Amino acid sequence: MRILFAILGLLLVSLAPGGVKVGPADLIFINGNVYTVNDKHPHAEALAVRMDRIVFVGTNTEAKKYQGPKTRVVDLHGATVLPGLTDAHHHLSGVGFREMTLNLEGITNLEDFLAKVKARVDQAKPGEWVSGRGWIETFWQPPVFPTRWDLDKVSPNNPVILQRADGHGTVINSAALKIAGITKNTPNPFGGEISKDKQSGEPNGMLLDAAHDLVAKYIPPTSRADAERAIVLGVQRDIGLGWTQVQDPGGTYAEVDLFKKLYGEGKIKLRIYKALSSPGKEAQRLFSEGPIIGAYGNRLTLRAIKVYVDGSLGSRSAALLEPYSDAPDTSGFLTIKEAELLPLLEEALRKGIQVETHAIGDRGNRFILDEYEKALKAVPSAQRKINDPRWRVEHAQIVNPADILRFAKLGIIPSMQPSHAIGDLHFAPSRLGINRLAGAYAWNSFIRSGVVVPGGSDAPVERGEPMIEFYAAVARKDMKGFSGAGWHPEEAVTREQALKMFTIWPAYVAFEENLRGTIEVGKLADLTVLSADIMKIPEMEILKTRCLMTVIGGEIVYEGK
Repeated sequence: MRILFAILGLLLVSLAPGGVKVGPADLIFINGNVYTVNDKHPHAEALAVRMDRIVFVGTNTEAKKYQGPKTRVVDLHGATVLPGLTDAHHHLSGVGFREMTLNLEGITNLEDFLAKVKARVDQAKPGEWVSGRGWIETFWQPPVFPTRWDLDKVSPNNPVILQRADGHGTVINSAALKIAGITKNTPNPFGGEISKDKQSGEPNGMLLDAAHDLVAKYIPPTSRADAERAIVLGVQRDIGLGWTQVQDPGGTYAEVDLFKKLYGEGKIKLRIYKALSSPGKEAQRLFSEGPIIGAYGNRLTLRAIKVYVDGSLGSRSAALLEPYSDAPDTSGFLTIKEAELLPLLEEALRKGIQVETHAIGDRGNRFILDEYEKALKAVPSAQRKINDPRWRVEHAQIVNPADILRFAKLGIIPSMQPSHAIGDLHFAPSRLGINRLAGAYAWNSFIRSGVVVPGGSDAPVERGEPMIEFYAAVARKDMKGFSGAGWHPEEAVTREQALKMFTIWPAYVAFEENLRGTIEVGKLADLTVLSADIMKIPEMEILKTRCLMTVIGGEIVYEGK
């Protein structure tokens, strides 16, 4: 009996709080300014890591107990340490392809836009497609969409296809229109619009949402090598910025297969929480085969589908309850029908699959809340594989104030991107009018209603930089410090809330709150180390803060200078 008690005693000594076995740590971080996002122990100066887990959080003195002959000790010299940051809405391949194709971000006028397109056309082979993304006409003077005739001036022969930054508007030239067979008599597809010249009725080159597919099918498919390269480039950029996980909404099993290959070869370390595009064969395969959870050392999870119910505010394709203030002839449009959506939602509940739905306009948001509510009533808890499905609305940008409380009532999570508010403030008032701004980008109203708000960037729609997102959430101003009339500064969040938006709340919406999102003993050792204390420095200084180190699963995957 004495021997048994002795063994039990040794076992208890060898376990740290949280049940994590400790011996000498592999890594010890000292002299840090550590924000744990753990309300019981919010601040520390040191932590220790063994394998992929945190085994100690506390003081420098106590951390020495975990030092062995092979332990690496990292002196942080006062740098700020956060739980590994997560981007809750991030199109990973799109970020990589942005680095590989014609990047039209930051252009401020039509002339420069055309000059950049011409430079790429001049490098292209005869007949080769020229593609690009990132233009935003609202920053131009005048703020008008480019047309086919503009593009024809710089590319009369090569087909050109250029997506607006939001991905919901596309401009093509006459050569591309001809290849796609689009004429003045081509009808609008459901969920899309072929924009036309008001005088002649001829297509002007702008295609909204589903109309993009009319021409995209003629573009040569991306090679597997380029698809792999895009993922690797996206991952490299992300870990250098301090992201430790991205939640990637939409895509195919072909992309998941590439993730598996690259993880297997050790070429990517970033954690990816993936959703498949739906409705269609990808969703049906997920329903049939079931989810993938925590593969490759908790790096790859596939348990969600992505649905679209409307377009974007910038392209005037977001579905509004009333017409656009600056275009009274349209109120946008829905991109999916109830008859197609509701059976999908009900099957997802029965199969335990999370649903993420893109909804930007107030009509789009009301529509998806109505559909979610119908599905939740049709499939009671006893018939669900997961009682709390944690369904999401991606963006939830323009919500009628009467609908905000419905999110909490139904248990729906608004997944929002703060940088949309600091870019959109330059055109949203004209699109919506002052009154509808009351429910626009209403982060604080959502939080006060009792829901969590996981924060993302929507890269490559936005830059995809964590410091821009954090700044946008707490400042609610553009990057020059400007905020327009009627922009509801009370919807800005505190720094503590903003930190949760990119740590524990994304972990919760991914069913991973017990695995990551805070710096606690037993959790995965994911850390983001910053050059400044973003919880205290002036707002504008946040934008100058850089990532010094990114740690994923106890491995230092990035070290800056």
